[in-house]
Amino acid sequence: MIRAAISFFIIAIIAYVLGANNIAGLSVEIGKILLFVFLILAAISLVTSLVSGRRNKRLL
Repeated sequence: MIRAAISFFIIAIIAYVLGANNIAGLSVEIGKILLFVFLILAAISLVTSLVSGRRNKRLL
């Protein structure tokens, strides 16, 4: 999901440079939405892992 957000930000930069301001604005809005969804899901995942007390063995 973070890759999709970064992709939309890159599309927005390219569209802005080429003069397509409407597409750039839309791409930025979609990128922001995806970024916020990613952050919310990451926070929920962190809280649930802390509450459940289970650790990921790959990180140890």
